[in-house]
Amino acid sequence: MGEGDGWKTTEVATLRPLGKMEEFRGCRIKKKELGVLEIPSIPNPFPELCCSPFSSVLSASLLPKATSRKKQVIKVYSEDDTSRALEVPSDVTARDVCQLLILKNHYIDDHSWTLFEHLPRIGLERIIEDHELVIEVQSNWGIEEENRLYFRKNYAKYEFFKHPNYFPEHMVSLSSETSGVIGHTQILQMFLSSSTYPEIHGYLHAKEQGKKSSWKKLYFLLRRSGLYFSTKGTSKEPRHLQFFSEFSSSDMYMSLAGKKMSGIPANYGFCFKPNKAGGARDLKQLCADDEQSRTCWMTAIRLLKYGMQLYQNYMQPYQGRGGCSSMTTSPMRSISENSLVAMDFSGHRSRVIENPTEALSVAVEEGLAWRRKGCLRLNAHGSPTTSQSATSTIHRTQLWFHHKISRDEAQRLILQQGLVDGVFLVRDSQSNPKTFVLSVSHGLKIKHFQIVPLEDDGNLFYTLDDGHTRFTDLIQLVEFYQLNKGVLPCKLKHYCARIAL
Repeated sequence: MGEGDGWKTTEVATLRPLGKMEEFRGCRIKKKELGVLEIPSIPNPFPELCCSPFSSVLSASLLPKATSRKKQVIKVYSEDDTSRALEVPSDVTARDVCQLLILKNHYIDDHSWTLFEHLPRIGLERIIEDHELVIEVQSNWGIEEENRLYFRKNYAKYEFFKHPNYFPEHMVSLSSETSGVIGHTQILQMFLSSSTYPEIHGYLHAKEQGKKSSWKKLYFLLRRSGLYFSTKGTSKEPRHLQFFSEFSSSDMYMSLAGKKMSGIPANYGFCFKPNKAGGARDLKQLCADDEQSRTCWMTAIRLLKYGMQLYQNYMQPYQGRGGCSSMTTSPMRSISENSLVAMDFSGHRSRVIENPTEALSVAVEEGLAWRRKGCLRLNAHGSPTTSQSATSTIHRTQLWFHHKISRDEAQRLILQQGLVDGVFLVRDSQSNPKTFVLSVSHGLKIKHFQIVPLEDDGNLFYTLDDGHTRFTDLIQLVEFYQLNKGVLPCKLKHYCARIAL
């Protein structure tokens, strides 16, 4: 697609003003002073269904309004720094842009594609909510700022609607009107209602305004009216609470800078940035002690800021597809989950293989047969490729494999695509050139497992568990752990890939 190829809009027929008397397909139409079009009399075969003969046939208030939609060009980047220019109307939303890019690139829509606002000069990034107007987001950028829109997957965007580990008990207090034990679904409903609310509280590091590296640990409370901190320990008395930030005129960003750039106490920073201001001096910066705490604060603030709109964004892909109608109903399974099941087609009827050991043996047998056939085909065309060399490099074609990236880069990629259980990638080991590393997200943490090559009777195998379970190549290893948890904390669900536009 060229630079000018972009958003296509459907032509809509518009009405133009009529003169006192104009010809329209052989009929004469009069323009009434009251703005009503009168169609020439036509015999009505069903007079009993007709309204009063004096009522207008077509009211001007029911006609579509002719609106002029101004278009602008936006540039969207992917993680490999390729970009695409799109001509879009001024009222285009983030979801619209994602849908356009999904269609143009023939991607599978698994409801995780997301548009991000990236501010490199001050090291910040945020999710642009599906309902937000993209042109409005860009209008807040300064002329000299090199800000970008990024398009990539984020599996954690609505994960808090599905799993109850986003609001730890020690960080949530309920209003006096509520009594008894409240579950995750009830907490979400309280966030979305206008009568009651859960109060989020805990310690955060706050950067003092106007000071370069001065951070102070304070006790914060999140309420519907905004974010407050206590000037006296953990006191919640009104006289001890000082206002910190509200949300209607500011956006919340995740900090990407780290300790070196901003002197932040830990790598779990986030901040509030006024919509119209662009300087680092206008930021209200905070830092949590761990990822669970930061996720809780940022999720609660998103819910309080956008309320029911956020839930409608989450529900929209499932409407009309037999999807869930309430928060208690499980959403549709992802495409990757639907496809990952071991099947046996050797008998008269196919069956699901439930036993992990049997699934492994079948996978090994079929994998070896497939690779032998593949290598024979290559040799038949004159290629000197041997079975051993083919299986040792076959993983390089997979989207989940990242060649020679560091541990920190692997963690950054997974964090960007969401700390959901089962997000993973495979990379080369930096400490041992002959081994590989499986990096996987679980429990809001990223864990790394070394994949060790083993040689047995002239054959090369790969293992995660000291040789107890062996695989002929990395593809077979990944496929097995997509079906079986094994020694991992969870199954592999979503591969972390760099996509190109």
